[in-house]
Amino acid sequence: MKHTNDKLLRSIAARLKQLRTERGYTQEVVTDRTGVNVGLYEVGVTNITIVLLSVLCDFYEVTLEEFFSGIK
Repeated sequence: MKHTNDKLLRSIAARLKQLRTERGYTQEVVTDRTGVNVGLYEVGVTNITIVLLSVLCDFYEVTLEEFFSGIK
């Protein structure tokens, strides 16, 4: 059984892109420095694991709480 919430996926994707662009990084730079292909998640169709989201939050210097507080 597949569980998805398209609105949530799109919101997470938008937040990831927002954090990346605010910091002036390209997708390639983030992928090179974290090992996470952020492009897969910024399109909003692929679920991201909590572990990978935590890696990206550490890279962007935000907590998971701060990350999700930016999602409406």
